[in-house]
Amino acid sequence: MTTHDRVDQEDEAGISSMAIAPGGVLDLLRVAAIALDIEGRIALWSPEAEQLFGYRAAEALGCRADKLLVHPRDRRAAVELFARVRAGDTWAGIFPVRRPDGSTLKVEFRTMGLRDAHGAVYALGLAADEGTVRRLETDLAVSGFLVKQSPVGLAVFDTELRWLRANPALQQMNSTTESQVRGHRVGEVLPGLDARAIEGAMRHVLESGEPLLDQQSVGRTPADPDHDHAWSESYYRLEDPSGRILGIAVSIMDVSRRHRETSEIAEARERLAVIADASVRVGTTLDLRQTAQELADVTVPRLADLAAVDVLDSVVHREATPRVWADGSARFRALAVAAGYPTDAVHAADPVGEIARYDPTRLITQCVREARPILVPHVTEQDIRRIARDDDAAGVLKREGVHSYIAAPLIARGSVLGTLSLHRTINPKPFDEEDLTLACELAIRAALCIDNARLYARERDAALTLQRSLLSQQPRDLDGLEIASRYLPAVSAAGGDWFDVLPLPDGKVGLVVGDVMGKGIHAAAIMGQLRTATRAFSRLDLPPAKVLCHLDEITPSLGESIATCLYAVCDPRTGRCEMSTAGHLPPVLVQPGGEAELIDIPTGAPLGVGGVPFASVERELAEGALLALFTDGLVEKRHQSLDVGLHTLVQLLRRHQGPLERICDQVLAALHGAPDDDVALLLARLRRPRLPEKSVVTVEEG
Repeated sequence: MTTHDRVDQEDEAGISSMAIAPGGVLDLLRVAAIALDIEGRIALWSPEAEQLFGYRAAEALGCRADKLLVHPRDRRAAVELFARVRAGDTWAGIFPVRRPDGSTLKVEFRTMGLRDAHGAVYALGLAADEGTVRRLETDLAVSGFLVKQSPVGLAVFDTELRWLRANPALQQMNSTTESQVRGHRVGEVLPGLDARAIEGAMRHVLESGEPLLDQQSVGRTPADPDHDHAWSESYYRLEDPSGRILGIAVSIMDVSRRHRETSEIAEARERLAVIADASVRVGTTLDLRQTAQELADVTVPRLADLAAVDVLDSVVHREATPRVWADGSARFRALAVAAGYPTDAVHAADPVGEIARYDPTRLITQCVREARPILVPHVTEQDIRRIARDDDAAGVLKREGVHSYIAAPLIARGSVLGTLSLHRTINPKPFDEEDLTLACELAIRAALCIDNARLYARERDAALTLQRSLLSQQPRDLDGLEIASRYLPAVSAAGGDWFDVLPLPDGKVGLVVGDVMGKGIHAAAIMGQLRTATRAFSRLDLPPAKVLCHLDEITPSLGESIATCLYAVCDPRTGRCEMSTAGHLPPVLVQPGGEAELIDIPTGAPLGVGGVPFASVERELAEGALLALFTDGLVEKRHQSLDVGLHTLVQLLRRHQGPLERICDQVLAALHGAPDDDVALLLARLRRPRLPEKSVVTVEEG
């Protein structure tokens, strides 16, 4: 194939392509073509002429145009114009044409002279409805004006997504000219935009024909290369009147201000949400370490990528006033670390539970010494050395990309307890003043919870120490009775539970278990007084109901509290056991054969209520019978009926036989790991054979 043939084929392909893809403007105008011979007769008549003028070709061809198409009053002017065109002039203008129904149509003409191969002269007229021409001119003028004057950026792309037009507003928005962008794709001239998303939207509109409105886009242009801007973009498919797809039109509005305001509102709401979340999640218990962990967890990843909570070691040791050392250094104990994603940066934080000493130059030391927050928006290598505990930790933080840092002091009741340290690594935005305010708000809220936990722990230690000093020593086995006991303080706070084993005259033994309402030192102190009074009254060899009457009388004088109590007197020689209760749970009796039951005792009112008689129940126990006295902390659980706990205890005692010490451990292991309330358990087993059991009920008046 020669070069000439190849060019001919390419030309034919181009002509073919042009033939099947006409424009639509001529279709709108419906341009009619008429040719007149030298005599002014109609020689050619196009189909568009039939539509425009209303005459069929058979009616028009061969007729003089001035007689067919022109009103008599306009014929002279028509003849003069025809003579000018025949002489070789061209003429353009509006001329009235008469239609078959007698009406007149204003038609815009473009006329010119023609010659055929024989030298014959013809006049060619191209005609279109004047109203249609004016409307099209107006539409084009308005469109051009709007495109140029519109404050909204407007762009036109072809079907290959190449730039065709960009109005002045868009040129200014992007700091590019139309000539710079024409023929290029978006990503080629504006690399700071998400070209893939933009072109994806345009392809969708090209394929579906459905407009996409108010599509949000964020990026940077040469007009402001250092800051992000936000745009609202709407995409429309362009078609000509025949339905041929021409390309895509895009309208663009810079909505950066609205975007910033919306972002600020969203950030403000998020900060409020974090504070609300912290008020629910931080301080759920009075455990120091758990409270610190809750604080760290609530900050990631919503505020920071890495968070650490460190308190002064004196806080952990429950000293009255947390302190910084005289040389300006400080000893910290790490309580919690949390990360929003897997990262080695957690290894740069102090290991939880360990002590670290920071010199006066470290930011964490400066934070607690000056009792003020520290914000480092952009962390330098020098800053990292002042943040990390040592050079190795600094290297880890640097590798993990720590670029912004906050240290917020934990201040409660005028004392600085420690710091909340926040780091950003994968979040590219540096901490700002708003973040610092939020961090300080969280630190203040959490510090109060931490201080409450610290103070409560001190009070709990004091109450537990007092309670243990007042409780009976591990009961020894007495003649005829095998004894075992357990006391388990509550996880949250020690209360007023107690038990006692009292040697009485004539070889009898008093068994006591009680529970003072309330927690802490106050409950422990009242418990100690009731225990002492019970011991004193028991030496008088009084019946259990009478002892409870005396205790009821003195309880109001011990403080504003009430207590429950179960008092039993056992005589190992006879097997006789007399019991009375003041609002306390009944004991469990386990027979030698394994049958177990709750002893039915009239409940009575708690000690301190006053004026209520107490009843006694007498049982005779067989050899090997086991009596279990306990406080409600053993069988009572949240979200569970008390009857369920009592039934479980009875079943446990029925199944477990053998040494009492082992039975105590088995019962506690089955019922409680970390009790919400104090637990007291006292077991007594009779050693000698006894008479058949019988029950007698007596009543003592209070």
